[in-house]
Amino acid sequence: MVFQDAHKILPPVDYVSMIRSLYQDRRSMLLGAFGSALAAAVAALEAGSVLLGVFVGLFILVGLLRYADMRAFEATELSDTDVQLALHWEIRATVGAAAIALVYGTWCLVSFWLIGDAFAELTAASVSVSVLVGVSQRNFAIDRLMTIQVLLIAVPLALGLLLVGNLYYALLTLLLLPFFASLRGIAGNARDILLRAVHGRIAASQLASQLDTALTTLEHGLLMLDSDCIIEVANGRALDAFDLGGADGWVGRPASDLFDVALANSSMPQAAYDQLRDLINTRASGKLLLAVDPYQYFEISVSSRRTKTVLLFEDVSTRIIAEERIAHMARHDELTGLSNRAHFSEQVKLALHKRRTKGKPVHAALWIVDVDDFKHINDTMGHIAGDAVLAELGRRLPRAFGAPTICARLGGDEFIAFRADGASPEVLAEQSQRVFTILAADMHIPDRKLAVDVSIGLVISDNPDDDLDNMMVKADLAISAAKSGGKAMVVQFHDQMDTDYRLRQQLKADLKQAIADDQVTLVYQAVIDPRQDKIVGCEALARWNHPEHGQISPAVFIPIAEETGMITDLTRAVLAKATRDCSTWPDDICVAVNISARDFRASDVEAIVTDALEHSGLAAHRLEIEVTETAVIEEQQAATVALAALCARGIGVALDDFGTGYSSLSYLQSLPLTKLKIDRSFVMEITTNPQALRLLANVAQLGKDLDLKVTVEGVETEEQLNLLLSQTRIDQIQGFVYGQPLDLEAMTSLLRTRCGAKGPAMARLATAR
Repeated sequence: MVFQDAHKILPPVDYVSMIRSLYQDRRSMLLGAFGSALAAAVAALEAGSVLLGVFVGLFILVGLLRYADMRAFEATELSDTDVQLALHWEIRATVGAAAIALVYGTWCLVSFWLIGDAFAELTAASVSVSVLVGVSQRNFAIDRLMTIQVLLIAVPLALGLLLVGNLYYALLTLLLLPFFASLRGIAGNARDILLRAVHGRIAASQLASQLDTALTTLEHGLLMLDSDCIIEVANGRALDAFDLGGADGWVGRPASDLFDVALANSSMPQAAYDQLRDLINTRASGKLLLAVDPYQYFEISVSSRRTKTVLLFEDVSTRIIAEERIAHMARHDELTGLSNRAHFSEQVKLALHKRRTKGKPVHAALWIVDVDDFKHINDTMGHIAGDAVLAELGRRLPRAFGAPTICARLGGDEFIAFRADGASPEVLAEQSQRVFTILAADMHIPDRKLAVDVSIGLVISDNPDDDLDNMMVKADLAISAAKSGGKAMVVQFHDQMDTDYRLRQQLKADLKQAIADDQVTLVYQAVIDPRQDKIVGCEALARWNHPEHGQISPAVFIPIAEETGMITDLTRAVLAKATRDCSTWPDDICVAVNISARDFRASDVEAIVTDALEHSGLAAHRLEIEVTETAVIEEQQAATVALAALCARGIGVALDDFGTGYSSLSYLQSLPLTKLKIDRSFVMEITTNPQALRLLANVAQLGKDLDLKVTVEGVETEEQLNLLLSQTRIDQIQGFVYGQPLDLEAMTSLLRTRCGAKGPAMARLATAR
């Protein structure tokens, strides 16, 4: 027979469990040994055999030794995985089991072979066979130990039966052999039952341990309720959702008790309480969001199956806070914290809808607030200072307007506010002035104190059908009026603004068509050399005679052309006409054409001028380009490059309206100029104010020192002319003192008439005006 080591073929836990089974119930083992000793004593007395009496002592001795060994095992701490220690105790158990089995086997052999007493034989055989049955049930766990015991009892017993020499005893031996063999099968079955039981216990223990670990380490909270809504399972995270502790203390209690406590300590809002109770009571499935505090959110998933209801709590605080932040960023301006344009539109449209449904007129107001000269703040102080100004305005604006006004940032340096609570126009107007005062107060930004002016456009509407777009158009018109009126003021929209706006919109479309159809004409204002009493050039001035509205002032249509981007087309047309007309005049006459700042920004000025000269055939030195200080400042780099290229070709470059802009002397030095044109504002008071005359004389001297020709604009009287000639070093005069601008035909006739003439020719020019 081949024996296998149990510790090598079984898992450590199973093997150790089997070893423990060998040492169970030591009292029964001891009683069995004493019972066998008693049976041996009875048989010895009946047979009168001293030899059989020896076995009485052996049974008692071996029984006591095994009992002591089992006591020693109980005192040993044997872990489930300590295979080596278990193997040691297996060997000790095997030695003890073999010793007692050997005693039984020898007892049977002696009784049958040497004693020959029927009672002694029967006693030894019956006790030993019963012991074998008990062995198969007690020591079945270890096959090796079981087999040794069966052999040590069965072999001597069979040998004793054969040595009797009786045929029937020999036949009995043959009958006992299958019985002895079946004992191993019985032991094997018992061992399988034990192993299954052990496995089941271990699996249950492991499952319980795993469940406990899962509940403890589960990221989500878990509550399991029975059919009566009693809490069967709970973990700590589930209680965290209700801001409660001690999950163990709630197991076995009704879930309603937990919810009532959470409601009482404000861990659960009433709405969530009602919804959760409904889901549980109706055994429905669903989800709800539980807000424990402003920074902690749990999503509760409720599901029911058969008699159980499971509540799963997921901490979604990070996700909810991130979603709220994203939603806030989508609706608010990052710099100021105010609503952005899209969110403002949503709020205002909702307010206007409520206004329409009230059924009676309710005043609504819309303000647009614009920072005056904000570009100058950015250019001179930097964008960090500019952002600080906008952020401060964002803080002041809600405080200044107060509730229930909705405030927002439109973009750039524009803000917007809306109110529709039925306040009277007088209250709204007073509010506008208060806001203006608060916003215009000095600002303390890092390292400096700054005074910032704002312009405010206000529209008040009592028409329920007015929508946001319509009110914004009107507010834009109001703030445009504030800007054009000198800035730093509050202007309220009135109907005339709308009329002017509609006219302006019409003029935009008509001007585009007029330029395309060559309906913009030119007039020419003579430029006079007063010391030689002769015309030296003309300035080309655009005129537009509208078929419906008559003559449109250049002060109206030139800004429209710049605003709409049509200025370059207009400049191209003026250059083409002016150079073509000048080419028909005497060779000593030049023509001057104004160039806009937007021309430098949007087009190639050098190419436009070159194209005009080539098509007209006019010599380059007979063309003069006039630019304002504003154009130079706004597009300094592009203007400097273009003007340098034109000047290199012999084209004159004049700085127009000198003294009305920044009047920076650096421009006079850095730009390629050939002429300085002093603005008419210097001339107005020279006949009554000696200081004004001295100022003009000094400016003229500055131009001469820079080797520039000096022209004075706006000279209207003979007295002004005489003072300029006697007190300054000006080179040229331009103004009504020599006549108003003339059309092409009149100017051409005049130039042909007085070409080269002096004295009387000036009189004819005066007559021509």
